[in-house]
Amino acid sequence: MILGIVQGLSEFLPISSSGHLIIVPWLFGWNDFANNLAAKRAFDTALHLGTLVAMLFYLRRELQVYIRDGVRAVFVRSQRATVHGRMAWLFVVSALPAAIAGGIGDAYITERLGKPWLIGCSLIVFGVILLWADRQTGVRDIETFGARDAFTLGLAQVLALNPGTSRSGITITAARRQGFTRDSAARISFLMGVPVIAGAVAYKLLKLASDGMPDGLLVPMIVGILASGVSGWLAMWAMIRMLRTRSFTPFVIYRVVVGLAILGVAASGLR
Repeated sequence: MILGIVQGLSEFLPISSSGHLIIVPWLFGWNDFANNLAAKRAFDTALHLGTLVAMLFYLRRELQVYIRDGVRAVFVRSQRATVHGRMAWLFVVSALPAAIAGGIGDAYITERLGKPWLIGCSLIVFGVILLWADRQTGVRDIETFGARDAFTLGLAQVLALNPGTSRSGITITAARRQGFTRDSAARISFLMGVPVIAGAVAYKLLKLASDGMPDGLLVPMIVGILASGVSGWLAMWAMIRMLRTRSFTPFVIYRVVVGLAILGVAASGLR
């Protein structure tokens, strides 16, 4: 339940879900999956499935329009592609850089990245970059999202393969630098996450089907799905409401404080 809540909140808030899912077990000394890679993959699949369901539910009305117009843009040649039809495919294309980089560098990411000290540094550095980008006065709305934006934000999303960077954080940072309003930047980040997270879940489900369901993990997986789904929906709802009147500064403060705390614990040898 705790890891599900952590996944749901940190997937959509700009604070890094992958980093938190490493740091929380590290701090509490939870080594449940230390010698069971299949169980770790299965549980990770459950958490991401929960956040995917939350995302699809929260964005259901927008996604209906994007999917409908996106399909029409390809199969109904007599109609000119609408703004939403064009954007639908741009969101899909924006996922390709991270998918390719993740596939090529999977072993390196698993073996070299994800160290607590590196996560602490990443939280701080990319938090400060978010603060810098958020100081820009954005005036663009989501309907102006174009090919150049998809390319730029897609490349930025590659950096999120490093635990501690945050997929939502880096895409919001890039969107703010491209001149989007805070609300539009957050919504773009959510919509860009649909193909990325859906692809990751599909890949993980294939792995789960290949490895088989680990014994005794079904109930924890169900709890993880529910916890990540509910907390993920709440995170999206709360952030959009907050951004109508506030900036991303509270998230930056959180990142810096948590990053310094992680570095302190790591340096002290307590963990």
